[in-house]
Amino acid sequence: METQAHNKKQLEDVLVLQTHALNIDDEEEHPPKQEETPPQLFEVEAILKYEFKNKQLLEEAFTHNTYDTENNLSYERLEYIGDAVLNMLITQEHYFLYPNLSPGALTRLRSANVDTEKLARVAIKHELHRYLRHKKPLLEEQINEFTKAISEYPLHSYGLIIAPKTLADIVESAIGAVFIDSDKSFEIVCKVFKRLLEPMIDPNTIEKHPIAELQEYCQKNKVDFKFIDLWEESKSVEVFVNDKFVARGSHGSKKKAQSRAAKSALDLI
Repeated sequence: METQAHNKKQLEDVLVLQTHALNIDDEEEHPPKQEETPPQLFEVEAILKYEFKNKQLLEEAFTHNTYDTENNLSYERLEYIGDAVLNMLITQEHYFLYPNLSPGALTRLRSANVDTEKLARVAIKHELHRYLRHKKPLLEEQINEFTKAISEYPLHSYGLIIAPKTLADIVESAIGAVFIDSDKSFEIVCKVFKRLLEPMIDPNTIEKHPIAELQEYCQKNKVDFKFIDLWEESKSVEVFVNDKFVARGSHGSKKKAQSRAAKSALDLI
């Protein structure tokens, strides 16, 4: 009986050792995934060609609210002020640069230069997105899709592609950070970001919105067009010209679904 108990104990010890060895092998073959550390933020200063007096502002400007929940560190307040500063700078620039443009034309031009897609392009062009601290699981995939999509539209797609808002946010938060750090100097902000915002959309390069272009085409050719709203059912909108189906556009936003439908219709008629 003692021999049997001893043998049983030896067998249990061997099984424990084998299991432990298998676990070690598994850990070696499938090491735990480690989060990638974003590049050092001092590199952003090189991109901006601006050295921050208060480095905490730089850190705050590139921290998403999902990254540091304990300290509530987030770029949102800097984004808020950066948005206002950018709009003021573009308004001032266009007012003196285009003295013959009407307020409506100036507004459209400013909108094209400060909207989500335009600023997201700035983030990609200067690789500012690489420095963002975040824990948004789908963001990298969205950035990759956006980067591929903009190659088809060198300057702007006017609502035909989806731009991750976070990319635009960090451009505005960086503007806000420089504004605060420079003792609220519009002149310094303009000097830092005018280069980064190039190429700017001007009266010669701004395109008409697809819906306005479709409307003009139909008026010129004396035909009627209408949108059939299927957005609630299938997130899509259809275009009919003289009561005949021409094209369909889909998107999570009804306005962008209409834009896509109008653009598809223009390509087909």
